[in-house]
Amino acid sequence: MPSFPNEPDVSRVAGALLVSVSLLRRRLRQAPIDGELTLPETSALTRLDRGGPTTSAALARTEQISPQSMGATLAALEARGLVQRSADPDDGRRVLLTPTDAGLEVLRTRRSARVEQLAQALSNGFTPTELTQLMAAAPLLERLAQNL
Repeated sequence: MPSFPNEPDVSRVAGALLVSVSLLRRRLRQAPIDGELTLPETSALTRLDRGGPTTSAALARTEQISPQSMGATLAALEARGLVQRSADPDDGRRVLLTPTDAGLEVLRTRRSARVEQLAQALSNGFTPTELTQLMAAAPLLERLAQNL
């Protein structure tokens, strides 16, 4: 692919994004939130929220973890009343998992707390121009994540 004089080097952009997004994610994880879920619990509950009802095996494949690990994660979520099991209406032998209202509320609370964390950080030392640039970059970062 030919390079043009004013065109950014894709590898340098990728490297800079990897470093900055990794640091942001790590810092967000380091700040605890009351009643915090583990990373696997958060991931499983989020996938159930966004992807709809699914089986434990399908969730394990999607998360690229062993079925046993997913089973333990789901058992912990179920014990806390955050997910529920039900028979698949198309195949009664299969069990589908869905988030409960309590599980959805935990996700909403968690997201709100993380948004507040970010808002506090943004309000300390970012100019209106920088905030506009970050707002413009957000959909691009989301599209990048969807392309991975």
